[in-house]
Formats: sequence, C-alpha cells, structure tokens
Amino acid sequence: MRSFQDIWSLAVDRKGEAAVVEGLQFPKPAAEIAAVPDDRFLSLMTRCIFQSGFNWKVVDAMWPGFEAAFEGFDIGHCMMLHDEDFGRLVSDTRIVRHGQKIKSVQENAVFLADLAREHGSAGAFFARWPAENYVGLLDLLQKKGSRLGGNTGQYFLRFAGLESFILSQSVVNRLVAEGIVTKAPSSARDKAAVQAAFNTWKAQSGRSLTEISRVLALSID
Repeated sequence: MRSFQDIWSLAVDRKGEAAVVEGLQFPKPAAEIAAVPDDRFLSLMTRCIFQSGFNWKVVDAMWPGFEAAFEGFDIGHCMMLHDEDFGRLVSDTRIVRHGQKIKSVQENAVFLADLAREHGSAGAFFARWPAENYVGLLDLLQKKGSRLGGNTGQYFLRFAGLESFILSQSVVNRLVAEGIVTKAPSSARDKAAVQAAFNTWKAQSGRSLTEISRVLALSID
C-alpha cells in the first residue's frame, strides 16, 4: 500500500496541484453538526433516499414540495404517519410517489427519535461518533435506519458534514490498486481493511477521511 504522500503525488500528476487542492472537501466542526436540529437530519436522509437511483435535479426541484408534504420533517409528526397518511402521500404530486421510500420517512423518524432519546439529539450522536470507526456508523445506519445502506448512507453522512469517505468507483479502484480489497467492499473483513487503510493515511497526513477520499478519487481513472 502506498503512503498518502505517494497517492497525493499521483493525484497531482493527473490533475495538477491547484486542481487537487481546489477539489478537496472538508468535514464540518463537531459543534456545528451537534447543533443541527433532528428534523434537518430527517430531511437530508429523505433527500438522499429519494435521489438514490433517480434524477437528483428532479428531486432538488421538487424539494419545497417534500418539505410541505412532510410538515417540515417534524419528527413527532413523521413518527405518527399512518396508513391513511401513506395513502394520501402516494398520490401527492408535490413529491416522488414511491411507496417504500415514503414509508422510510416514518421509519427514520423513529430511528432519529431513538438517537435523540439516548444521546440528547441526533446531532450530538453523530458529532461524537469516532471517524476511526466510520464503517461502524455505516453499519448502524444500514441496520437501524431505513434504506440507508450502501451509497445512500455514505452520501447522507457526507452531506451532513461528518468526516467520511465515499466508496465511489474511483475510490474503490484506488483501493484495489493498493491491494487493500479486490472489489467494492461488502464483507466485514473488507470494510475493516478499508477503514484501517484510511486510518493509516489519516495518521500519515493529518488530513480528514473526507479529504483523503477525494484525493484517492483524483489519483486514478
């Protein structure tokens, strides 16, 4: 496995140093994440879920309608959605009428309420999660949340500002080139290997997982 500096050099050789620096993304401070209201996490989760496998621009254009249809993603309201509400929402032209994704709003409201009950708020929970076990947070989203596995959970955490990596095809290709995995990681062992590699690069560089992820993507393809 190459050092982070060697991978940085590969990215610079491909794109130029100015472009690499300009292309970096950074996590938000923990205090800023902790201050986010729970309804904004539910809104973001829902946005990522509806964008998955769909045209992002269409969802973006319709988002004011989503906010209105789900009462601003108020946690208490969304937790209490029932069959009559679902019947109404699957016919609501303000939103994408996908029954299972609509149902996920209620399920993720319960998930976030559980986090808030245990940790004070969902934001406090996310802000305190250690980046060194990022894959553990992805597993928790998949197991406890609704439709938050795979790239959906990764994009949610990235857009929420957490220190994170996204296993895009380019990032996976770099991980394969470094001998860390042989394909997109799906097993617990492969995910642990990926986390260990990112932790090593983080220790070498002092950079966040978010920055490292971007450099890996720029270093290949």
